Amino acid sequence: MQYQEIDATLHDPSFSAALIAWQKQHGRHTLPWQNTRDAYRIWLSEIMLQQTQVAAVLGYYARFLERFPTVHDLAVAPVEDVMAQWSGLGYYTRARNLHKCAQRVVAEYGGVFPSDPALLAELPGIGRSTAAAIAAFSSGTRAAIMDGNVKRVFARVFGIDTYPGERRTEEAMWRRAEALLPAEGIEAYTQGLMDMGATLCTRSSPDCARCPMQPRCVAHATDRTKELPVRKPKKATPEKHAAMLLLVHDSQVLLEQRPATGIWGGLLSLPEVAGHVALDDDEQPDIDEDAVARALQPFGVPESRERLLPVTHGFTHYKLHIVPLLVTLAQRAPLAGDGRYVWLDIGEIGQAALPAPIKKLLLELLGNRADAQARMF
Repeated sequence: MQYQEIDATLHDPSFSAALIAWQKQHGRHTLPWQNTRDAYRIWLSEIMLQQTQVAAVLGYYARFLERFPTVHDLAVAPVEDVMAQWSGLGYYTRARNLHKCAQRVVAEYGGVFPSDPALLAELPGIGRSTAAAIAAFSSGTRAAIMDGNVKRVFARVFGIDTYPGERRTEEAMWRRAEALLPAEGIEAYTQGLMDMGATLCTRSSPDCARCPMQPRCVAHATDRTKELPVRKPKKATPEKHAAMLLLVHDSQVLLEQRPATGIWGGLLSLPEVAGHVALDDDEQPDIDEDAVARALQPFGVPESRERLLPVTHGFTHYKLHIVPLLVTLAQRAPLAGDGRYVWLDIGEIGQAALPAPIKKLLLELLGNRADAQARMF
């Protein structure tokens, strides 16, 4: 991990002083992971908050701590339990890295997170910015963060008119972040940067009237708050479709364990007929009937089959149109012994480690429609 030397020309104690004063009076102070030095709780919150808003994290955070109250509890838990608790929060690589990180903290540090950001950043799922936040909040370590909120604040306040994701711009922002660190009050300063970006200097509707940086903000002075930070050039979102088998028999549904890496890695999901197939412009999802017949063959004798309405789910890099095929089996075949497939009781769907759109589909069809369940079973 590369750290630049401090650029004295960027040093500005008045910036940190204004931010710390604002945070102490107007910032957030009652979030469940605040007001603690417990590195485990701070680390958990920081990982959950990566690319996810506070409102979405609150419930997951509480349930996760109830199930895994310490890093030791998390380290010894089966990864399937971890994925089940994370189900619906998205970006599932975070959950797998969370589990791996807990195991390493227990094995290498006796269950105590290191206070050195460089050591933290070497652990799974913890990058430079997250490591700095954990160290600052748990140990008062003086270290700079650089997440999306900070990039937006810096781009506007200092008038940075190049794309923050571009390497040269990001490196320049890191130099500025290091130079602006206060001599004291790192916790309030770090939280202040997060709070400003989340509550005042928001992407679409910045509240400049209440912002402590307004007198020095280049974007406000030049009427460019809508233009800064410079956005990444948009690319057309690719679209794909996937035919999925919703096989039911004797009040159970068949699920398939997905590979550890890739989309929905490590979660249970519905068996797919031919994977995620790309769609051309304006093309409608189609199903290869021969492929469906071949996919159904190992699982038993179909009694009825119904094509359900498509479900659309957006990933960061493409949009997926899921075409569910509801198949009731008159008789099911023995499953192969590799553990890839499992028959799950319908009543257990809510607690299973399923991708959010698949869980929603199953609950709506099988869990919340007693009339449909009575008709099928």
